[in-house]
Amino acid sequence: MATAQAALDDAPSAARETGVALVGLVVGVLVGYGLWAGFYLDNLHNGLLALTFTAVGLYVVRMRPGHRVGRLFAAVGVLQAGLFFGRQYARHEPRLPAADWLAWVAVWPVPLVIAIAGVAVMAFPNGRMLSRRWRRAAIVMVVLGILLSVASALWPIEDDWDRLVVEHPLQVVGASWAERTLWPVTVFLYLAFQVLWAAAVIARMRQAGAEEVRQLRWFVYAVAIALSLLLVGAVVWQTPLPGLITLSLIPVAAGIAIFKYRLYDIDPVINKSLVVGAMVLMITVGYVVVVVGVGALLPRSDPLLSLVATAVVALLFEPVRRRAQRLADRLVYGHRATPYEALAQLSAQLPQAPEGLLGGIAATVAKAVGATDVVVWLGDEREMVPAATWPDRAGENTATQAVALADLGIGPRTHLRPVVHRGRVLGAITVTKQAGESLSRAERQLLDDLVAQTGLVIDHQAQAAGLEAAARRIVTATDAARRKIERDLHDGVQQRLVTLGLELGGLAEGAAVAGNSDLAARAESARRQLLEATAELREMARGLHPSVLTQDGLEPALANLADRSPIPVRLRVSVAGRQSAEVEATVYFLISEGVTNAARHSGASLVEVVAKRDRDGLRVEVADDGVGGADPVAGSGLQGLSDRLSALGARLEVESPLGGGTRLRTVIPVGSPRPCSEGEAPCG
Repeated sequence: MATAQAALDDAPSAARETGVALVGLVVGVLVGYGLWAGFYLDNLHNGLLALTFTAVGLYVVRMRPGHRVGRLFAAVGVLQAGLFFGRQYARHEPRLPAADWLAWVAVWPVPLVIAIAGVAVMAFPNGRMLSRRWRRAAIVMVVLGILLSVASALWPIEDDWDRLVVEHPLQVVGASWAERTLWPVTVFLYLAFQVLWAAAVIARMRQAGAEEVRQLRWFVYAVAIALSLLLVGAVVWQTPLPGLITLSLIPVAAGIAIFKYRLYDIDPVINKSLVVGAMVLMITVGYVVVVVGVGALLPRSDPLLSLVATAVVALLFEPVRRRAQRLADRLVYGHRATPYEALAQLSAQLPQAPEGLLGGIAATVAKAVGATDVVVWLGDEREMVPAATWPDRAGENTATQAVALADLGIGPRTHLRPVVHRGRVLGAITVTKQAGESLSRAERQLLDDLVAQTGLVIDHQAQAAGLEAAARRIVTATDAARRKIERDLHDGVQQRLVTLGLELGGLAEGAAVAGNSDLAARAESARRQLLEATAELREMARGLHPSVLTQDGLEPALANLADRSPIPVRLRVSVAGRQSAEVEATVYFLISEGVTNAARHSGASLVEVVAKRDRDGLRVEVADDGVGGADPVAGSGLQGLSDRLSALGARLEVESPLGGGTRLRTVIPVGSPRPCSEGEAPCG
């Protein structure tokens, strides 16, 4: 019920439906009566433009009443219907009443109609101009159209009067001057208007987003065909009629682009049309320049000039075709990397983090061969999983079961390249092209080169991952050995020493009671030395691996470390939950090393410690106000910490200018906090 109500609310209102129906009826009557009055091929384009512009414009107005393009299209359609009706009426035999005045009404608005149609083309598809500069150009075009229309209303400067059987109804002085002066200006401005349309469409296409580009490609296709036929017809056939008739494709393509642009993929058709249009233009211009231009300067026979024109066109054909193809590829598909650029881009990806490296390779391959989709797979011939895609689908659910290399599914648009290194399959790359477009020979060679480099990258990543895993195992084993030694010292040797101290204390008391003061003094001295040794052993055990770190976590361990420091330590710790044992131990020993070095060597009066979680990981910083000059290479402590951090995918930064204190910084990549295990104190 709710769905039905929503559909009813979204339906066009009765007033809008009535208005659309009335406008459609008026246009239909005007065009229908015009066709009944007679069939004239040179006026057919006005009827076709009236029907197509009106149909598309009214449909847009009906469904989207605020859409400016719909209103512009509808206005152009209504005006074209008036032009068609007036001209057909004026040609009717026998002559009808007021035929000259209806012909006059159907001729003089032509410049204004062309200007309004140009505004509609320039505003497609969103109804807005690209910028203020384009808006000013559109305003100038409309003003010029109005001025030309006023001149056409006063004098018969349009050549349409030559085809009509009626006369211009106004007899204003200066008709011969106007025809001689204003008609060439009118022709030039008509051409300038069309160039302005094309420039606006191309500029919009270069700045458009993905969806708008899909719409504009249909539009560009129709505009290119129409303008090409206009030019070829005017130059070769001495008539613009084929181009004028083809202009009706523009509103049809606009309608398809607005509502059905996802149904078809005509990129290859557009590409080939642009190339063919450019070649037709080159042949036409070359022939005209040689035959007409040279013929006017040098008196030569027509066969000789035709032979020269043919030779010139033949020499220029292939270079011009290559340049036209590159330009068409750039307009339709965008920039594609050259082999040098592609390999340079791939080299630039290598310093990236491993998790982003394969994504960069996918993007490089896509740009190099003009692909619509690229997938980088990892695995062997039996099992492969997607590791990176272009376009990036990180936000989508891309969970895919492992598939065999033979089952990756190669189609007419998808190309497969296994990634092989040293005779072993490490993965694969699948490339999907546009419909109707295949890999060229140069693209195949470039793809093979990129795949070979990808094999080196994957092998390098595997080796780096193996080394990092080995380093992690070494760190884990070292920490386990530290904890075992700490437990052995705490539970074994330390307890025995405490017991021995108690026995010596009892012996000293017994000797004092028995009156043997010398023995009592010696026993008390031995007990004190034993207690000092026990304290040193306890401190040594705590330095190996503090038990409070294992039991309570990082924050209590750092607080205990600050309490025992001989110089003040200012702590700012914000670590939610427990981290892995390796991470907590590494952070603790890093801070412990920084505090110890500051107390022993720097002469610092204060140490500031920061340990906090952010989106990049666990950020740790230890800074003192000492003398500086710490050398991470000379000291084994800092070098060991650097190696330990490398095993966790982090890097130690040391800043220690002379007289400027010492600052240790690092960011450790960490996962989600782990829950506390049994035996641990409550953790945040």
